[in-house]
Parts: sequence; C-alpha cells; structure tokens
Amino acid sequence: VQLQASGGGLVQAGGSLRLSCVFSGRTFSSYAMGWFRQAPGKEREFVTSINWSGGSTYYKDSVKGRFTISRDNAKNTVYLQMNSLKPEDTAVYYCVADSDFEYIADGSKVDYWGKGTQVTVSS
Repeated sequence: VQLQASGGGLVQAGGSLRLSCVFSGRTFSSYAMGWFRQAPGKEREFVTSINWSGGSTYYKDSVKGRFTISRDNAKNTVYLQMNSLKPEDTAVYYCVADSDFEYIADGSKVDYWGKGTQVTVSS
C-alpha cells in the first residue's frame, strides 16, 4: 500500500486548507482511513478517522467543528478539510490506512503510514 498526501502549505490563522491522500496498492474501500499529526517537539497525535464507507467518523476533541474528514472510494482518496485554522494546528500531517476502524486511533496498531505534508498556520 502507498499513501500520497498533498495539500499542505502556509496559511494565516482563521484560514482553510484541504489535504488529500491518494491510496494505491490494495482495495481502498476495504480500509478505514485517518490522519495523524506531529508538531515540532511533540509526540504524534491522532486527528481523525473514517470508516470504509464514510458512514462513521471520529475526531480529536480540539478539531471537532473545524475539521472534516471525507472519502471518495471511486477516486481512492481521503480528504481532510481544515477550517478556522489555529497556530496550534501547525504540524506535519500524516495519512494512515488500517483494516480496522476501531483501532485506527491507536497509532501503534496502524497498518500503513504515508509520508507527511507540512501545515503551517501563522498568527
């Protein structure tokens, strides 16, 4: 499995970005997908996840109401729409895939990780 994330960049506080992650190598609709992030000097943390159909989602409390995860199984792509961005959202964002939606929030059990994309929010 390969995961290719894109869409990061520099944005001012209050702005928006949309990250995309293209999945290849296996059947996309068989996998739950998610996003993690890691800020400088901090541990990697779970952000959000979505089940295979898109019918179930889960969010870290600090991003609820601001971030939205979605997927397009026809395009093998998962998206992360990030609105009302804050400087504390600055991090490298990683796309992940796992066969089990229930465990995807536990990064130690994730099946596949993509390379990250940098998101920088200026104040």
